[in-house]
Amino acid sequence: MSVSNTNELAVHVNSLRSRTLKAVGEVVVGLESVTDQLLMALLAGGHVLLEGVPGTAKTTLCRTFSTVLGIDFERVQFTPDLLPSDVTGTQVLDRQTSEFVLRTGPIFTQLLLADELNRAPARTQSALLEAMQERQVTIEGQTLELPLPFMVLATQNPVEQEGVYRLPEAQLDRFLFRIDVGYPQREQEVNMLDLHSKATVTPQAVTNAEEIITIQQQLDTVYGTRELQEYIIDIARESRNHPDLVLGASPRAAINLMKAGRAHALMSGRGYLTHGDIQSVCLPVLAHRLIMRPEAEMDGRTVTDVIHQLIEAVPVLQQRN
Repeated sequence: MSVSNTNELAVHVNSLRSRTLKAVGEVVVGLESVTDQLLMALLAGGHVLLEGVPGTAKTTLCRTFSTVLGIDFERVQFTPDLLPSDVTGTQVLDRQTSEFVLRTGPIFTQLLLADELNRAPARTQSALLEAMQERQVTIEGQTLELPLPFMVLATQNPVEQEGVYRLPEAQLDRFLFRIDVGYPQREQEVNMLDLHSKATVTPQAVTNAEEIITIQQQLDTVYGTRELQEYIIDIARESRNHPDLVLGASPRAAINLMKAGRAHALMSGRGYLTHGDIQSVCLPVLAHRLIMRPEAEMDGRTVTDVIHQLIEAVPVLQQRN
């Protein structure tokens, strides 16, 4: 990909968005919004936590998404007996040479699906922390770089709570987005049955790893005024004083709002950031980082309600001294 300025980059990314949605839609029905957010998170260099009941095509979507983008894909089914070395890899004895050799794990890929992440204990969950934050893995004292682009898509079942390990806040904070994968609409489910009555379609790749890396490297060229930066900080600070929250948005959450907003702007065909971009990504960026007070939850208030209140409470235009 060759672009001379941010506006050309925005037009290119907007075209990539359209082609990606079309290609994924040939295999998976009714998940256009989820696909859109997955692409946004990838271009922003982030990871995604997918929540949804079983049978909503989360695994199929992730596999199709990687195929369409032309990047490598690996899937790990997390279970209570899964060890960290099963994810990262370990040193094994080569009987022919009587020496230990490194056998890398499935994390050495470009898109890793961590299926039912909350099934594994904290020790195994923590094996992902270094990889997600630093894009590297340390095995037996040896630090290895992960291939780029690198993205973790983790799923968890929000309904079944028996035999699962709750993800700690430190782990949740590593995810750029949390996306709820709900049931499709009636017409979409009918179209899904029609699609599965036909021969299986293998989508064609619409891009490749090199192009994705180039877009990621140019994300910071999306123009944003200082007023927009202050707007992001004001939303974060407002959340820390909200009466319904025990824990508000961290500084990392504010950084992620900026990154996601820039990716949203590019995918919308613009080379500059707006308040609307920030507002559009507030829910997926903040929903898993804000912790509600128990009494607020008992009164029926949700984190989604709080985020809408934060957007309404922080004025778009403020007088700066």
